[in-house]
Amino acid sequence: MQLSLFPEETTGSISIEELFQSYISCRRLKRSTANAVAFEIDYESNLVTLCEEINNGTYQPGRSITFIVERPVKREIFAADFRDRVVHHLIIGKLNFLFEEEFIHDSYACRISKGTHFGIQRINRFIRQCSQNYSQDCYILKLDIKGFFMRIDKKILFEKLKVFIDEKYKEQDKNLVIELCRKVIFYDPTKECIIKGKQKNWHGLPYDKSLFHTHKNCGLPIGNLTSQIFANFYMNSFDHFIKHDLGIRYYGRYVDDFVIVHPDKEHLKSLIPRIKSFLELRLGLTLHPNKIYLQHYTKGVKYLGAVIKPHRIYIANRTKGNFYEAIERLNLIAMDHKPTKEEKDHFLSSMNSYLGIMKHYKTYRLRKHIIIKNLSGWWWKSAYLSGGVHKFSLKKEHESR
Repeated sequence: MQLSLFPEETTGSISIEELFQSYISCRRLKRSTANAVAFEIDYESNLVTLCEEINNGTYQPGRSITFIVERPVKREIFAADFRDRVVHHLIIGKLNFLFEEEFIHDSYACRISKGTHFGIQRINRFIRQCSQNYSQDCYILKLDIKGFFMRIDKKILFEKLKVFIDEKYKEQDKNLVIELCRKVIFYDPTKECIIKGKQKNWHGLPYDKSLFHTHKNCGLPIGNLTSQIFANFYMNSFDHFIKHDLGIRYYGRYVDDFVIVHPDKEHLKSLIPRIKSFLELRLGLTLHPNKIYLQHYTKGVKYLGAVIKPHRIYIANRTKGNFYEAIERLNLIAMDHKPTKEEKDHFLSSMNSYLGIMKHYKTYRLRKHIIIKNLSGWWWKSAYLSGGVHKFSLKKEHESR
């Protein structure tokens, strides 16, 4: 690609070079989708057009595709058009380093070198430290926010973001970045969306987990990069409230699931109404009344797909059950027909996702038992395990190297 052929950057505008880098970043994750392929056929022209639209103020998000996923829990997903995903990567590429400077150490979602495994290890460490290596009493308070993504107030989010960018972002394209954030945040993906699947797929999904039933100017679509990062930013003031205003040392949060560890059970009880009040008054969020867990550390705690107990961490039953069910669904594909390339890729993605979670813990025998006993023989013709029971690879990829 000859970037010199593109229009030169003007003061306060988005350059084609940085948009191209956002495209490359987005393409790594979504190259095989139909929207990505359509965009890539004439990506130079498409990027130029997108760049012009952004700079002259005519850019508007396009139609999203919505569908239901069943695992690990039932969720409604909105997949943005590929060109909109490029814009999402552009925005986050410009702002994420500033977010990182503001975020506390112990928020774990969508952050480099942090995630579920990091979060699990941190909570385990908090329990060890607070209990003086399991020699003294300490208690675990785990809380959850009801319908988190669907209840995020767009007005609150945008005002917080606008003030943040105005104060922290020093580049000349500041106004354009703010305007892009406004368009992404206030865009309603339910309008003219393409529904993938059947209407009955939504049966059993609570209203507070669907964008189709949110209050006006509330809710971010699960599935967009901006939604994940903006949700973290939205909760940043809450994190600082817990750490600094309440003076809590042992605290960690993954999206809307957070844990506090403290030696005094009564003190933890006293925090619940204060937390509830902050969430409601400052963020318009509701503490889930049925997901308040307060127990002595010896009882353990389920967190991010694992159960943390003294001296050991093991995989939660739901994670094991989902792994069994994933294998059953893959076996049905292999029994029905010879899997396509896309289905083989899905096989790798699904199996390696579960193995990636489980390999961090003492699950070698469990992984081996589940796979050897349950996986269809057809898949063994196409794939093999490498590194013990750590990862699947397709044989044809191995042979083509």
